[in-house]
Amino acid sequence: MHRIATIIAAATVVTAAAVTGAGPALAAPRTAPAPTYYVSLGDSLAQGVQPNAKGASVETSQGYANQLYTALKMGNPTLKLEKLGCPGETTTSMIKGGICKYADGNQLAQAVAFLKAHAGHIQVLTIDIGANDLNPCVVLTTVPKIVKCLDKVFPPMLKNLATIMTELRAAGGTSLKIVGMTYYVPELAEWLEGGSGQQIADAAPELGSIFGQDLRTVYKKFGAPVASLYQAFDTANIKQMVTLPAFGKVPKDVAMVCYYTWECAPKPQGPNEHANVLGYGLIANTFLKVIAG
Repeated sequence: MHRIATIIAAATVVTAAAVTGAGPALAAPRTAPAPTYYVSLGDSLAQGVQPNAKGASVETSQGYANQLYTALKMGNPTLKLEKLGCPGETTTSMIKGGICKYADGNQLAQAVAFLKAHAGHIQVLTIDIGANDLNPCVVLTTVPKIVKCLDKVFPPMLKNLATIMTELRAAGGTSLKIVGMTYYVPELAEWLEGGSGQQIADAAPELGSIFGQDLRTVYKKFGAPVASLYQAFDTANIKQMVTLPAFGKVPKDVAMVCYYTWECAPKPQGPNEHANVLGYGLIANTFLKVIAG
């Protein structure tokens, strides 16, 4: 009887513990890690634009920001993409607005507000801007006219870029990783037209180099490394000849523009200066090498 009473008493204690919640404490639920962000700023390349079947340039999810985000997320599952790029954006409109709609009035103000609201949680910010500032020049038909136009356009464009970088750096702090970009040169495709088109294409690598060096100087001033599309598209390679089935022997830099953009595509989709899916992949990989390096 004494043994039975002991067993009953032990069972009563266990039951009471279960009812009252006594016993070993349960582990607290894990808190989900706070998300981090990749912020993409810029023009149509940053947004991702492709010509549709009718030749109209439309936004897609195949741009370099989307492809770069996919790669970065493999190493950071909490990463989110904040894509603020605006097709047609210039350095002036990025500061003052007027092309795309933003809650804060313009792309720069929107970016600054986002950086401040998510301080300490930005993995990287990429920016490409300035190419659309050159639009009044690249439509001209002779090299001297283009050079004269660029001489007037470059100074205010670079001043605007410095203003943009000043505000981004102030909002994100010195630890924010910002990566700028130099551009490929779509005008190389004019080599295929012969005549004055080849003269413009022959001058394009040097003019593109000057443009890229100016951009790089501003980015460097603010501690931002640069993804060089000028190099990725082999823009200076004007002597090596390669074969394009539809065009025959062409300079390597011309072929690269044909391979990675819509500039050499037949109508209605071409000619279009925007990168194709492979081109956006090349841009994304160029950024990735800088970020990883």
